[in-house]
Amino acid sequence: MSPKLNTTNQDHITYEHPPMDIAVLGGIRLEGLDRMRVTLKVQVEHLSIRHNLDLYNDTQTEKLIRKIAERLEIGTSVAASALTDLTDQLEQYRLEEIERKTSKEDKRKLLSPEEIKKAQQYLSAPNLMERTKEDIGKAGVIGEADNRLLMYLIFTSRKRENLASPSICPC
Repeated sequence: MSPKLNTTNQDHITYEHPPMDIAVLGGIRLEGLDRMRVTLKVQVEHLSIRHNLDLYNDTQTEKLIRKIAERLEIGTSVAASALTDLTDQLEQYRLEEIERKTSKEDKRKLLSPEEIKKAQQYLSAPNLMERTKEDIGKAGVIGEADNRLLMYLIFTSRKRENLASPSICPC
């Protein structure tokens, strides 16, 4: 069986490298690519070790390898191979997560030229606030005309770059 990283639970990532099972307790941080601080639980059958370290720190990693070999009665080459492979897979996982979050954050709807033209016509026509209030009512928000307009202004103002200075006409 080949080593396997399971990232289903981001706070309890598991890694199988027979005869060892390793859990990354608390997950890994996506920021700070110059370090990889983790808390590991290394287990062989019924014996286990919990250890906090930076996987990029060679001294800390070597100490953990010796500790695993000594306490869990595993060869140092097996422990070193497992930690090296785990580090490589965690790096890949972290980069994929960063990419996924970045692409999620940048999903803005872009309007077509026709949609832009319609929006400009709607926004430049007279009585914008009154028409907006009526359109919200047609969309299903019934009654309380002033409150639905206030709701609209609150919801749209959060999209503005500068929330302190809205340029909305008090019509």
